[in-house]
Amino acid sequence: MKITRLTTYHAAPRWLFLKVETDEGVTGWGEPVIEGKARSVEAAVHELSQYVVGQDPARINDLWQTLYRGGFYRGGAILMSAIAGIDQALWDIKGKALGVPVYQLLGGLVRDRMKTYRWVGGDRPADIVAQMQAHQALGYDTFKLNGTEEMRLIDSPRAVDAAVAKIAGIRAALGDTVDFGIDFHGRVGVPMARTLLRELEPYRPLFVEEPVLAEHYEHYARLADTTSIPLAAGERMYSRFEFKHVLAQGGLAMLQPDLSHAGGITECLKIAAMAEAHDVALAPHCPLGPVALAACLQVDLVSHNAVLQEQSIGIHYNQGADLLDYLINKEDFACVDGYIAALPKPGLGVEIDEERLIHANRTPPDWANPLWRHADGSVAEW
Repeated sequence: MKITRLTTYHAAPRWLFLKVETDEGVTGWGEPVIEGKARSVEAAVHELSQYVVGQDPARINDLWQTLYRGGFYRGGAILMSAIAGIDQALWDIKGKALGVPVYQLLGGLVRDRMKTYRWVGGDRPADIVAQMQAHQALGYDTFKLNGTEEMRLIDSPRAVDAAVAKIAGIRAALGDTVDFGIDFHGRVGVPMARTLLRELEPYRPLFVEEPVLAEHYEHYARLADTTSIPLAAGERMYSRFEFKHVLAQGGLAMLQPDLSHAGGITECLKIAAMAEAHDVALAPHCPLGPVALAACLQVDLVSHNAVLQEQSIGIHYNQGADLLDYLINKEDFACVDGYIAALPKPGLGVEIDEERLIHANRTPPDWANPLWRHADGSVAEW
């Protein structure tokens, strides 16, 4: 079998799909994207295609190393996301060619179903309790929300009190019937993180995500020493070599690599194993589409330390399409009591509605995250 062609499709709300074809008619799907930089990743995918067209798709490890090492310059959001989508498609091809789900090729299941959580509150957290209650009626009991709006490097007690009040309101209204993670989203600098963690501790969140940006990873251990809240990060780390430094430094209780950003299934399996060796949990980042989620689930289902899976049903970014809209086999992704069962179909377990993708690609979206500014006009972290 030889790879013959790579085709990309932009699709609302902010996704990029990759189709990899072979001369034997077996097709694989991937989702290589950086949110807001889909065109950059698309260009990288087609530039990397010179290394894969004409090659045997079964040699996933060799192709991965070729894509990673063959161009001298390596790593980073764009290149690793391009590699991730190609890698996902190669695993999809291999599973389909052999007639088994990818998780069977990775050693088989360690669990039958995977716990997921729902996003609530939007970029500027609001209506949190009402959204949680609506999702509880659908069987969900675990959520994530943004912890703050803009926050200056040194901010006032009023800003801290406003953030804490939202979390206190959840516990006051819903008690211990829900669990939730709080995403600082890189909006909180090192000086304020310690204060916020202290003030949030009585409300017992499941975790705080990106307590500070990944470029300040040396502070994770210092912050962890001051709080009982588990700390999580990883969506803006792109290879095992970045995670190596974070794990060696300590402080994180949970890693959140993104299967569409951090080199795909091949790389994230290694990251998951590294985390397990450090007694650190795995909870892949995935506010993306169905192929990305399917890839995450393959790793979750074979990784003993996987504890939670993000998924984008109803997420506030989804304007113009939702998670299941480009799928034919929607029923396989049904969430029952917040869990998704092991996907039954060969490969990644996705049957893509290509006609809908072709239609979506005719008017491709140009999604970009908001540019926020502080009151003094300086750029704020979104």
